[in-house]
Formats: sequence, C-alpha cells, structure tokens
Amino acid sequence: MAQLAPHVRSVPANQIREITQAAWARPDSIVLSIGEPGFPTPGHILDAARATLDRDETGYTPNAGIAPLRQAFAQRTGAGIGREVDPGRVFITSGAQQGLHLAMSVLLDAGDEILVPNPGYPTFAMTAALLHAVPVEYPLYPEHGFQPRIEDIEALLTPRTRVLLLNSPSNPLGAVFSADLTRDLVDLARRHDLWIISDECYEAFTFDVPHVSPLAFDGVDGERVITSLTLSKTYGLTGLRIGALVLPAGMETVLNTVMESIVSCVASPSQYAALAALTGPQDYVEEASAHYRANRDAACTVLDEKGINYLQAEGAFYLWADVSHVSGGNVRDWTLRFLDRQGVAVAPGTAFGSIGEGWIRIALCGDRAELLEGLGRLPGRPALPQPAGKRSAA
Repeated sequence: MAQLAPHVRSVPANQIREITQAAWARPDSIVLSIGEPGFPTPGHILDAARATLDRDETGYTPNAGIAPLRQAFAQRTGAGIGREVDPGRVFITSGAQQGLHLAMSVLLDAGDEILVPNPGYPTFAMTAALLHAVPVEYPLYPEHGFQPRIEDIEALLTPRTRVLLLNSPSNPLGAVFSADLTRDLVDLARRHDLWIISDECYEAFTFDVPHVSPLAFDGVDGERVITSLTLSKTYGLTGLRIGALVLPAGMETVLNTVMESIVSCVASPSQYAALAALTGPQDYVEEASAHYRANRDAACTVLDEKGINYLQAEGAFYLWADVSHVSGGNVRDWTLRFLDRQGVAVAPGTAFGSIGEGWIRIALCGDRAELLEGLGRLPGRPALPQPAGKRSAA
C-alpha cells in the first residue's frame, strides 16, 4: 500500500478529541473536556442565515469575504485597540483554525521555526508541522503564573525563527496578558524582526482584567501582527465556521491567492449570520460571560474544598487544575481511568504540552449542576499532617 507523507504520519493524535470521543461513546458521561458553548444560538443570527438561503444567495463571495462583514470586524477590532482599522485589512476565514493555517502558510517556509506556547493549544504545533515548519515551544511555568517571560523566549531564537505565536486569553490556561507584557512581547518581535500571530479566540471573555491585543502596539496600518479572531466562542457558532484575520496593510493580494487555493471563500449563509451576530443585540455575549464567570467561581469553591490547586482563570472559559497528587506522572492515562471509573471527561494537560503533565483542563461553559457534579467526583488532595503539638480548631 502506498505510504502517506512522513510529515503527516508524524503529527500526534489530539488528546482532547481522544478523551472526548471516549466520553461521547458513554451516554451517561459528564463531558468537561471540550469547549462547546451550550446556549441556544440567538434567533436573529439563525434568521440571517435562513434569509440568505431563502433569497438563494449561495454563489461565490469575494475571497476576503462580503464587505459589510469585513467592516463589522474592523469596527469591533478598532474599538478594542482605540483606533480605526481599515476594513481592507480584514479577511474572513472559515473559523479561527483556518485563519491560523492561512497565516502560517504565508509566513513560514519549510524548515522555518515558529515559537508556540507550552502549555498551548495543540493545533498550533500541528498546523506548523503540516506546513513543514518547525514548532519550537516556549515555556509557561507554574511558578511564573503560566505567563511568558521575555528571557525564556529570547533564549530560543535562532536564525530560522520567523514567527512568535501568542494566545491571550489562553486556551487551556485562562491566563490573560497584561498591557505591559503585551507591549514587551511586541517590542521583542520588533527587535528580532519576527512576525506575531495573535490567537484571540476568547477576546470577549475576560474577568476583571482587560483584553489587550498586540495590535494596540503595532503600527497604525499594521507592521508585523496578524490577529486571528472567531465567532465560534463569542456567539456559540462553532458549527458555522466563521472567523477573521486582521492583517498588516499590503498583504491582501497574497492572502487572496492563498485563500483561493484552499477554499476560495467562506459559505455565504455563515457570513451573513456572522454579520447579524456582530451588528445585532449583544445579549448573548453578556449572558454567556456572566455564566462563565459564575461557573468559574462555583468550580473554584469545589476545588478549594478538595484542596486541589488551580490557576485562577482571568479569561476564556477553562480552569487549569493540578491533579498531580493522583495522576502518577501520566495524566493522559489517569484521565482515561477517571472517565472509566467516574464517568467524567476532563482534558489531560499533556494535550497542551509537556509542562501540562499533572494538570487537567476543565471546561466551564456547560450546565452548572453537571459541572459541579463532575468536579465533585475528583479525588481531593490529602491534607498535610499538622506539626506535633498542634490541633485543629474545634
């Protein structure tokens, strides 16, 4: 039998899908392993998609997307960074994942290196490998709050380094970069003439801290930052596959060519649904954000009671929790056993990189009662023995 390409055979399996599919095979499972918003899609968004079909607007659109949608994304982005963004810099994509693939396609040649976070979303490295580029992991250590450090990144730079990939709010960590750190990361890229790909899938969901885009510190017309956005999480449109790239000025022609060679254009019903989402009532986003915050707080209470350490999530809708007291140095196997014995699926930290060993990602986006039931089945951390001569309070 003819062999598949070596670079395809070497791409590792996605451990998030592994545990989630195992859970879906058990009808009684509590699935906390995947970030799937659980609210009904707002009616005006569905109406916009239906209206597109009713008027038979099912032909090609421009490669870059319909003009009103590009304008809507530009206005949202401009409001976030405090200055106008030319809609000509916005390119509509079939979800954030295709946006990341497009961005890497135009920036990376075979053998080029892209710096990706560890822990970080697994497709960052997978996509680079499929393009014959080399993903190089920069560490996010627990002792530094899982925040990137400039010195750690600079130590990894080589003549082949071309791109620095940033993700704030972070999946899987829920960590959010401060304005000072974001500025320092852009300055680092400028000093070393690197591109930045900024994955901002969860930009709508931060808690008591602002979301700060690297675009805020890039040139007025863009210099080196490509921002990947999506409506999958913001409006619960995961199945419509709709997102956008915000590019530096002057990249439109090459992106049109690359898009034409991959998918031509995004489906028109998805584009008009996205337009309705961005320009219509924003109740969904406000209610979802409040739900995720409340779920985070309720989940933290359970983990506190069990003595389980976790990173306080400042954004996205995940909790990053330490189960090293029971995972025995192989958290991937432990999550499978936990599912088998307790009927609860959580994502193993090693799905996101080697530093995730001993940690799990808990999705906070579903039903609160189910979330708390699932977390209630986690084994608690044994209390430390008290020093001799001391007693617990009565």
